Amino acid sequence: PIRLHRSSLSGHCHRVQLFLSLLGLPVELVEVDMRGGENRRPAFLALNPFGQVPIIEDGGTVLFDSNAILVYLAKRYGDPSWLPEDPQGAAAVQRWLSLAAGPIAYGPAAARLVTVFGAPLDHASAVRIAQRLFDVIDPELAARQFAAGDRPTIADVAAYAYIAHAPEGGVSLEPYPHVRAWLAR
Repeated sequence: PIRLHRSSLSGHCHRVQLFLSLLGLPVELVEVDMRGGENRRPAFLALNPFGQVPIIEDGGTVLFDSNAILVYLAKRYGDPSWLPEDPQGAAAVQRWLSLAAGPIAYGPAAARLVTVFGAPLDHASAVRIAQRLFDVIDPELAARQFAAGDRPTIADVAAYAYIAHAPEGGVSLEPYPHVRAWLAR
């Protein structure tokens, strides 16, 4: 099985675990005690020098960064539709992976870090970033079923967790009917 080092509260880990489940791959979950500092110990830092989760071990391959892991899993185990080969499809997926690493991380994910974990971040700024993001993607999602087209891709997997949990960060999804419909799919 693929070994997934994770924290059960992390949306980045959730996206990897979700995709492993969607692919039907056997997985061994390794819970990392982040509060206890396990991620700062030498054995962990040997897997990821940044001291972050998720990390996967797949045979001799060790990878960190949730988006990189999604790309790897899609290419190694997935149906080609998870990561399209055509230039437009690939670019559409990459755009959403960039959104996941940018406005999604600094918007709804950061807002949730403040309200759920007490992180010393600017909550008002995170909420503004989230609202601007949703103002942009809501009309886009009116025109298509999924983030990057008419089929689910790793773009949907990358974006899902933190957008779904935006209300935990004090970001209402009520004004965004197409975002809510996308989450329901």
